[in-house]
Amino acid sequence: MSVSPCAVLKPPKTLATNTKISDWIPQNDLLGHPQTKAFVTHGGTNGLYEAVYHAVPLVGVPLFADQPDNLARLSRRGAAIVLNFNRMTSEELVEALHKVIYLPSYKSSIQHLSALQRDQPVAPLDTAVFWVEFVMRHGGAKHLRLASHNLNWFQYHSMDTGAALLVAMTIVLAFLWWGIHRFLWRCCRWRTREKTD
Repeated sequence: MSVSPCAVLKPPKTLATNTKISDWIPQNDLLGHPQTKAFVTHGGTNGLYEAVYHAVPLVGVPLFADQPDNLARLSRRGAAIVLNFNRMTSEELVEALHKVIYLPSYKSSIQHLSALQRDQPVAPLDTAVFWVEFVMRHGGAKHLRLASHNLNWFQYHSMDTGAALLVAMTIVLAFLWWGIHRFLWRCCRWRTREKTD
């Protein structure tokens, strides 16, 4: 039986009594809880969609990839504060949390974004019901099947493309190998001529 790293670690002695440590928490459920006031996040796309949907203002600490851009978009719209992971202090984190929790502008901005995200012409459940019934009405809706269902295994796994790339790379490497050997042979021949002269 394997034990998760979080289960092995003991909570720090300085941990406040109102802080709970858990191996895993369902993030969407936590963000949807009415008592959730702020979300400290690295800025992953799914987490931001969930925070916007549930109208929870954010304190973002982006680490890499699309995270800085994701958080910058929410920051420009007044729904998040972004901190620099490499330079932030605990005081800055506490100050940012206080701002997003207690300044009404952050909550109203995220509520506006949430309203935009939730505003749809048809409820998602109704859309799902329509498509299930559509498939049933049209005997499996074979006209909507992906073209990949008609490919043989060789094409489906892109082995034809891989083979073409492998041949191209082999040709390029062969020319490089031939060119380097020819260059070295000429250099050696030139040096031997100098020595004999």
